[in-house]
Amino acid sequence: MPAAASAAGAREVAESCLDAITMEMVATFCRLLHPSKPELAVRRIEAIGFQVGLQLAERYTKERPRFGDHLEVIKFICKDFWAEIFKKQIDNLKTNHRGVFVLQDNRFRWLTRISLDAPLGSTNEGPIEASVANNAVRAAQAAGQYLYFPCGLIRGALTSLGVPCAVSAEVASLPACSFVVRIKV
Repeated sequence: MPAAASAAGAREVAESCLDAITMEMVATFCRLLHPSKPELAVRRIEAIGFQVGLQLAERYTKERPRFGDHLEVIKFICKDFWAEIFKKQIDNLKTNHRGVFVLQDNRFRWLTRISLDAPLGSTNEGPIEASVANNAVRAAQAAGQYLYFPCGLIRGALTSLGVPCAVSAEVASLPACSFVVRIKV
């Protein structure tokens, strides 16, 4: 929200509440409602993010002039939209100028709190380095579950702004992640 709207007493949600509801949504859909059908859980979580993205983009752009092209919309997502939701801008934006954009967040807030059990095999079962690498792989897999909602959020916001697209996420090392936006022609 613009500073004037915040100062005027606009309703806001505490960051901790948003973090908690996101974690619980993933846990509920992936582990309770659809444990045997992960693809259904993925679609549902992404659909919720899509609806939220549609509504937020509409709210955040109602006082703005229309965007001229796809690049302007993507820049809005990276700067203003991301700052409203995560209190920071995207760290890096790359494009191939053929409809593919990579939005990189080096410290994605929803991935900073992911933890796993203690490293496996830290004493007698093998070198610590192997167990740490195994935990890194497990952490990246667990992180993927928490990226369906923001993928939907981005796709919903872009769709609301007239940019139909597909969005996927990649985790190289926690808490960094990249969102790949492929614009549909």
